[in-house]
Amino acid sequence: MFDEIMRKFEGSPSQQAVIRLLLERGFSVNDEGRVVSGGIEIPNTGIAREIGVDRRVVDSTTSAILEDEDLRRIFQNISSIPSLMDLAPVLDLSVLTVEVADADAPGIVAEITSRIADHDISIRQTISEDPEFTDDPKLYLVTEEPLPGDLLNELSELSFVRRISIA
Repeated sequence: MFDEIMRKFEGSPSQQAVIRLLLERGFSVNDEGRVVSGGIEIPNTGIAREIGVDRRVVDSTTSAILEDEDLRRIFQNISSIPSLMDLAPVLDLSVLTVEVADADAPGIVAEITSRIADHDISIRQTISEDPEFTDDPKLYLVTEEPLPGDLLNELSELSFVRRISIA
């Protein structure tokens, strides 16, 4: 899906940058072509400044989104979720990041979360990046307590795990 969306803007790397930002942040485009998060409008100048493009690039991208029925359905229904990852150090939580060889394989989240639960560790939040919307999807798990070394070793030895890191 991500590749299909990006192909629609293949002639404009600047518009692709706008699309990438909208998808990464979960920003929507309303009927007036304004970028919003929930009901809060985000000025196009702020978006342009964030990714280093002219404001008119944001305008033309949102117009193109509204003119394409498939893009319109996606970008009028996307939303963001609050993440505990940045708050983890403040709340004394731990964040496990898992990178896998094949993010489309079934059972990855179930296997990782089951093994953590088997160690009686509570998971506060799980965020799984969609392989359709990002080039290198990761699985993030925010836990109540640090994961013990034996569990980290156990997880890193799973055949589908490419790399893990803990914060």
